[in-house]
Amino acid sequence: MVGNFAFARAGFSDPALVLRWEEIAGPETARLARPIRFSQGPSGGVLTLKAESGAALFLQHETRSLCERINTYLGRPAVARLRFVQGPLAARATPPFPAPPPGSIPKADPVLRYKGPERLKTALQNLARARRSRTNMGG
Repeated sequence: MVGNFAFARAGFSDPALVLRWEEIAGPETARLARPIRFSQGPSGGVLTLKAESGAALFLQHETRSLCERINTYLGRPAVARLRFVQGPLAARATPPFPAPPPGSIPKADPVLRYKGPERLKTALQNLARARRSRTNMGG
């Protein structure tokens, strides 16, 4: 509930704009800027973004398309304009990968022959282990 108060204090009645910023703005824009405040102005909503130094000028050229993406995501014309504040962005914490489920993979399982990207290979192996654990439990 403390988080909801912090969002409301910054003007975000719906925290989805902040929590799903990378999905809404795209990974490249999200790397350069983050929403810090939302307020209602005389001509509509104003979203304040904190941007890396030098990125604000670049992002001002993308204002129209960024506002369209935000409003499309929200399902209403909430953001009429963007305001930029320059400053360093804190590094985003990357969530740790979950521990692989217990269980062994049979030697005949095709996942052991997979030669693609390592992250996908690990995910496929985890899925094979989980499948194996479930079948061993009688499910």
